[in-house]
Amino acid sequence: MKNIVFLLIIFSSGAFAQSIQGNIKDSQNQILPGVIVSIIGEKGNVVFSDEKGDFSIKPVTRNPKLVFTLLGFNSDTLLVKDNSFLNIVLKESNATLDALVVNGNATVIDRLSPIQTETLTTKTLAKAACCNLSESFETNASVTVSYADAVTGAKQIQMLGLSGAYIQTNVENIPNLRGLAATFGLNYIPGTWIQSIDIGKGVGSVVNGYENMAGVINVELKKPENSERLLLNAYLNHWGRAEINLNTSKKLNKKWSTGILSHASMLPTEFDRNNDGFRDLPKYNQINLINRWKYQSDKYMAQFGAKYLAEDRSGGQMGFVSAQKSPSIYGFFNQTRRYELFSKTAKLFQEKPYRGLGLILNYSGHFSESYFGQKPYSADQTSFYLNLIYQDKIVDTRHTYKTGISYLNDNYDEKLGGLTRIRNESVPGIFYEYTYNHLDRTVLLVGARLDKHNIFGTRFTPRVHIKQDIGQNDTWRLSAGTGFRVANPLAEYFGNLVSSRSVVFLEELKPEESLNLGTSYIKEIGKLSLSGEYYFSKFKNQMVADAEHDQYLYFYNLEGKSYTQSALFELNYGPKKNWEVKLAYKYVESKQTLGKPNREKILFDKMFLPRHRVLLNMAYALPYDKWKYDFTVQWNGKRRIPNAGKTVDLVNYRTMPVIYAPSFFNLNAQISRNFPKTEIYLGGENLTNFRQKDPILSADQPFSNNFDAGLAWGPVVGATIYSGLRYKIP
Repeated sequence: MKNIVFLLIIFSSGAFAQSIQGNIKDSQNQILPGVIVSIIGEKGNVVFSDEKGDFSIKPVTRNPKLVFTLLGFNSDTLLVKDNSFLNIVLKESNATLDALVVNGNATVIDRLSPIQTETLTTKTLAKAACCNLSESFETNASVTVSYADAVTGAKQIQMLGLSGAYIQTNVENIPNLRGLAATFGLNYIPGTWIQSIDIGKGVGSVVNGYENMAGVINVELKKPENSERLLLNAYLNHWGRAEINLNTSKKLNKKWSTGILSHASMLPTEFDRNNDGFRDLPKYNQINLINRWKYQSDKYMAQFGAKYLAEDRSGGQMGFVSAQKSPSIYGFFNQTRRYELFSKTAKLFQEKPYRGLGLILNYSGHFSESYFGQKPYSADQTSFYLNLIYQDKIVDTRHTYKTGISYLNDNYDEKLGGLTRIRNESVPGIFYEYTYNHLDRTVLLVGARLDKHNIFGTRFTPRVHIKQDIGQNDTWRLSAGTGFRVANPLAEYFGNLVSSRSVVFLEELKPEESLNLGTSYIKEIGKLSLSGEYYFSKFKNQMVADAEHDQYLYFYNLEGKSYTQSALFELNYGPKKNWEVKLAYKYVESKQTLGKPNREKILFDKMFLPRHRVLLNMAYALPYDKWKYDFTVQWNGKRRIPNAGKTVDLVNYRTMPVIYAPSFFNLNAQISRNFPKTEIYLGGENLTNFRQKDPILSADQPFSNNFDAGLAWGPVVGATIYSGLRYKIP
């Protein structure tokens, strides 16, 4: 948790003479007062940066190593060999992990964390329109985003070959896009609100919970104390989608600051380029607001605020208005209202920066009403989250630990036609995590947590992470651990509800349980970085969503094998002479046992998941980023898709034909022009104009038994051209 991360001071020695001076800012070029500046091996030689971010410290040793520490930011350690003036940039912490090495790249790899962590900076987000979180991964090879169906506009992510349900998505280390928010939640975080995105691969820290089974995505929003006083962003594409974002912040005095993040967007037009009678994208409007406050003194820090979201979306056949006004036209409608209150408090120990005590509290209410044709679906969820964390050292700062208690309460009330699902989960838990850090070269992280679920009993979750530097430019990591979660089938397979399928639960669903193993290796050669990783996930139990039968969507517990293995090889070059290049290849094999409706056990490839993917991103900028050019091309390999219209009389799974969708290319590009306070951008998405042919089955008979809009595997909309501007007052 970023509010209580206190970074380590490792002791060494040397000899020096004159004072060292410098200035400290954050990644947004905002000054950072109150940064602790200390020298390794010189106990008691500590100063603080002043209100201008300046500092001056006189070392006793030669070639001193300076450590820069500030609550909420990752530390930086710098070897000083002369008396040059230092310009230090600190990056906001991703919460529970130790220091991050920050450089000028758009993508930053955490060299010090034992967990393989990739950070997408604001520079990365500016390479595309990034209107919301779902569009923030277009230049990233680790996370894949796709539409869940051809009607609702819902998007889903995949990482390490697994769906977003197995990746814990946090907002400032608070579990956020979970439960009912899994359906449209990626659209609920505007891109201009985002300061950075941390992508942690494999099982995460036990401090953040038990649901991070295959990775953690943590979104850091812009903070009132160090963001622009005003940021205005406007966006428009040629389909009529319009967005406007307004961020404001103000420092009230030395201790208090406040900020407002606001967003409004809409798509008021309807269009049907593939002439199937259905809107290619749903009409929608959204209002999204956050008001946050921060207090910071030498002894305490507190953040608190409120969020509100209102969204209405309407899809289906052209001319659809509502179920009352156009009952003979197939339509989809969703109305969502979401409320959230949050607070973070921390007790600071200025003389003992390795010690900390922090508390996170969060309440959310998510209320939605939907219907699919003539089938209504109402879903409500209220959640309360508490996490109390204490951090300290054991003997010395090579050995530290975090321990604490957590509590999670979820109340679900869902009704789909005549099907009712009500669930109240109450889960108190305790955790302990030990870290051994030897000169930042060898890092061992061992953690375990115990959670008592009121429905499914006590669960034990162990995890271990190892990082080892080999020489100066090579880093190797290894991770292993377990996780569990309770699935939310209707929310997670929302897109499959836009069909004539009958939803059938063959049995009561058990919690999903998995084991994840992973390793990665990074080698740096000057401006060139080469990395390779491999992760393997095996499920002890898993919810199976079986859509092999045309007229049914079966949910049942796994009987047999289910595993996923994922490998990623990536090359990053630059920045050099204003160029940056990323080339990546990803291989995924994901299999799951199906057949329980027919009392069979047959291992199949999971649907909608390409086995091969290649990404190339190239960026060029003129001096001072006056002009910027970004180009991204992706090749998506074949993937298994349902036997649409061919399995109504499915007798057995063993003889079932296997069908694959074709591979395709996707091209995105953007050009930007920077002025002192304004940036103008023009870009295009899916410039190859590839579209899936006939994404809706029986589109001409939407009330028939064969209608199905949940078969989307590729883009439904062709090329999109957009433009926009960003105006900033620092």
